[in-house]
Amino acid sequence: MKHTFKGGIHPYEGKNLTEDKDIKEFRPKGDMVYPVSQHIGAPAKPLVKKGDQVLVGQLIAEAGGFVSAGIHSSVSGTVKAIESRLTSAGTKVNSIVIENDGEFRSVEFEPDDTPLAELTRETVIEKIKAAGIVGMGGAGFPTHVKLSPKDLSAIDHIIVNASECEPYLTSDYRRLMEQPDEVIEGLRIVLAIFPGAKGIIAIEDNKPEAIRSLKEKLAGDERISVHSMKTKYPEGAERQLIYANTGRLINSGMLPADAGCIVHNVDTIHAIYDAVRLGKPLTSRVVTVTGDAIMEPANFLVPIGSSTQELIEAAGGFLNPPEKLISGGPMMGKAIYDTSIPITKGSSAVLALTKDEVAEYEEGPCIRCGKCIEVCPGRVMPEHLANLALQGDFEAFQKYNGMECCECGCCSYVCPAKRHLTQIIAGTRKEILAKRKK
Repeated sequence: MKHTFKGGIHPYEGKNLTEDKDIKEFRPKGDMVYPVSQHIGAPAKPLVKKGDQVLVGQLIAEAGGFVSAGIHSSVSGTVKAIESRLTSAGTKVNSIVIENDGEFRSVEFEPDDTPLAELTRETVIEKIKAAGIVGMGGAGFPTHVKLSPKDLSAIDHIIVNASECEPYLTSDYRRLMEQPDEVIEGLRIVLAIFPGAKGIIAIEDNKPEAIRSLKEKLAGDERISVHSMKTKYPEGAERQLIYANTGRLINSGMLPADAGCIVHNVDTIHAIYDAVRLGKPLTSRVVTVTGDAIMEPANFLVPIGSSTQELIEAAGGFLNPPEKLISGGPMMGKAIYDTSIPITKGSSAVLALTKDEVAEYEEGPCIRCGKCIEVCPGRVMPEHLANLALQGDFEAFQKYNGMECCECGCCSYVCPAKRHLTQIIAGTRKEILAKRKK
């Protein structure tokens, strides 16, 4: 029986475009842009000024608080400016702009081959914090904070989210296929600081080669297991992932740690390996550049701060003018209109869709079919919540569990009336959270 959850959908996967493409190293040529807010929490504080010379791996902005993360240069060159620049979220963020000299001169990294049994918790956490690692599945939560729960003894599962359920994305899959040993070692490093926990690599069953490879490498390992999950979106959402692999339920008022779990993305686990074993900070990530509008879809190892336009050009440019450009996947990614935006720690993909893939529909009235309720992984009533949101009835919206929406987009995907359910609910959730903060 496959590990799974209730609800969900089966959109066109689109992974065939890049799933067999090896990761290629991308070398940017133009200016690099580093937004100081690439994570949840306080923005990083710039440590450099205009005219300063920097090297690959040099800390250019320090963490602005406990829930924050430092930023390191991914190129060598000269600080050109510190100014507001546009990001994939459509907002302008204070950013460090570096003129890339193309030489990629680096600081010296200090490898560490200390046996796992001798690694101390303090050492591991400090190396991860110093490396500026955050969740690279999109949320961007600082990793050293996630690995510092109030009750260490309550954590009994470390889950590597290798689901990659978002259509078109194959960056995690290629990392698993090409560097499985580093990912496994990264997980073992985390397990070393949680002696009472077991590791799970949770991966959808549409990746049989990766499952087979990982199971062979982990044969006889009593602390790490590979779970094959039913391919279904959003299998990789944190709540659904935890339920599918442990049977435990969490809601919007809980953290995974409240259910005894810590969840990390594949690239985050690989970054932990780099930080602890190689002494390298987080300066690059794997990005999938794909879609039918791309000439040569590919997976790239991309220095953080690179121009999205340069990355598209590295994939051969556009085969056809795209109808829509998305940072991320088609379900939870953000539509973008400016290709000068930088690749950040949370950038998983650049997706270019043609007119045939983006059908235009006029939004119609609800026909009370119930399909949105059937597929909702949060087990709420999207149609009713959207109506309450449009009426401005925030009290009833919360009463009917509107805050439990994970904004996965399943309801909008199946709605025959093409109602913008996810966007309506998401906007209301943000408004309620903003009022709570005040």
